[in-house]
Amino acid sequence: MTPSPTPHPTSSSGAPAGRSPLRGLASRGRDEAHRVASPLELFFDLCFVVAISQAGVQLVHAVAGGHTGEGILNYAMIFFAIWWAWMNFTWFASAYDNDDTLYRVVTLVQIAGVLVLAAGVSQAFQEHDFVAVWLGYVIMRLAMVAQWLRAALSTEGAERTTALRYAGGVLACQVGWLGLLVLPEGARPWVFLVMAVLEMCVPPFAEKDRPTSWHPHQISERYGLFTIIVLGESVAAATVAVKSGIDEHDALGEVLPIAVGGLLIVFAAWWIYFVVPIHGHLRSNRQAFLWGYGHYLIFASAAAIGAGLEVAVEQTVGKTELSTLAGSAAVTLPTALYLLTVWALHSRYYKVGIAQQLVLPTTALLVIACTFLGDLAVPAAGVVCALAVAVGTTLTARTARRGHGQGGTAGPAGTSATESPDGDASGGTASTPAG
Repeated sequence: MTPSPTPHPTSSSGAPAGRSPLRGLASRGRDEAHRVASPLELFFDLCFVVAISQAGVQLVHAVAGGHTGEGILNYAMIFFAIWWAWMNFTWFASAYDNDDTLYRVVTLVQIAGVLVLAAGVSQAFQEHDFVAVWLGYVIMRLAMVAQWLRAALSTEGAERTTALRYAGGVLACQVGWLGLLVLPEGARPWVFLVMAVLEMCVPPFAEKDRPTSWHPHQISERYGLFTIIVLGESVAAATVAVKSGIDEHDALGEVLPIAVGGLLIVFAAWWIYFVVPIHGHLRSNRQAFLWGYGHYLIFASAAAIGAGLEVAVEQTVGKTELSTLAGSAAVTLPTALYLLTVWALHSRYYKVGIAQQLVLPTTALLVIACTFLGDLAVPAAGVVCALAVAVGTTLTARTARRGHGQGGTAGPAGTSATESPDGDASGGTASTPAG
């Protein structure tokens, strides 16, 4: 186990205290008390959701216009750029945030980069022009390189090597992304695939000798807050679509079932994600890379639910020539993907017994089956998700009662309070995607 660095003195905001506008960017302790998301991090998240919103809008246009395959590909590419830059900063900040002036300025540069990327989303979707998206991504990544170089200057030994590997790896990848601009359009999916894999290889390479000192509670909070923001964006997108259907087409009766079903889906998505204290799993598990990387599917599918609800409304009021089946699938498929991914990465570690383990996979299959119910597909999917929450809550309560009846203290799904869900003592150190 890598020893935890000595914690910095912290201010009331959770950032290291001190009056100097420039301080060393040394690593923070993994066991600091009261680590929470800072106001700068919350601002960072909100600005990144602007780009996610733009990607969702263009996905709606592409699907409604009959270009589903192309739209999904562009959405996957652009969402990766947004998510990867967000995730890299999140893990870095958990380990190195010193909240000095230069740290804040460089973080604001990253925010400027995602806004540039957001401004180029429509051109990328409609005209296949990725210049603005590429430029925004490069701005964010160069700012990240600057942060890692600062960390290298403030540390020594294996920790400095880790920081320099991150800086060099991130910088080298930016050269490869030029392929999106200079290679033929048909080669772009392959450029994306190769470069995405190379980008994700940087953190394991950088941290092979010394993991960064991320904070489990703070990381789980950051991911949870971003999930809330993305789900909130889905609610906002669906609300605008329903309002448009009512105002422009006087179709309250037609869109109301979609609105109710959509709300049930989003409410269930929130409940399912936050029913378990995932920081316990992060503290003890050696698969933190898988957990962090897997959230690409969680975030992307959560945002796509909102886009799907917009498509379903447009199909219902006749603004698109899509079939009812296609309009329903735009909601049910991302919902099923969300449920399966949350179960695989998040919930299954806290489930006891076959019944609890089968709730979310079965729900995902039933949601897919709802696709074929015509106009009732979305409300039916919403009811299925709500029932899944009710069943899961009931099963967990029964397990907890049995645990108390046997004289033990039950955790989220009957696990011991002193033991992690996978049987390890808490407190282990895991290599994580801090790049």
